Amino acid sequence: MPNEPDWETGDGVIDIRDPAEIDAAFDRGERHVGTAVIGLVLHGDDVAVIAPRVERAMRSPDPKVRELGFVAAGDMARLYTTLSPGIHAVLRAEGLGGVAENAIRDALTFIPLGQLPWWMRRLALWLSVRDTVEGRLLRLQDFIERAADAVKAVFGKMRKKKNP
Repeated sequence: MPNEPDWETGDGVIDIRDPAEIDAAFDRGERHVGTAVIGLVLHGDDVAVIAPRVERAMRSPDPKVRELGFVAAGDMARLYTTLSPGIHAVLRAEGLGGVAENAIRDALTFIPLGQLPWWMRRLALWLSVRDTVEGRLLRLQDFIERAADAVKAVFGKMRKKKNP
């Protein structure tokens, strides 16, 4: 590594490849450790080594590290098409609508359905049904608005003919 990472500013921490160095940063409470975890996901190749650091970041009491842990989980789903049972557990506990939203949607998108835990399969089904119903309701609303505009246009022309 040409330059040592600067934990104070965060410069270079995304290039850290040594899991032991990331573990030491967690132990020291470094504020840029979440960025280092994302770098490990992006540049690593062993899911068994990467997953515990991602899960640790997701469980961090520091909100920024925690948020970046969920980003790393989404990246992991995209790049490796798998997540560890521990990461799935954290995603399930967090649920949709919060910091885990994008990571859950990435998992549903990039991990084969058969490899997802039962709760994610059920969530995928629920989201599919909800999105279908929501789409049909939006199309119905659009149809009603266009029909109302057409009726107004017809009655507007009729009024103009009656009132010369």
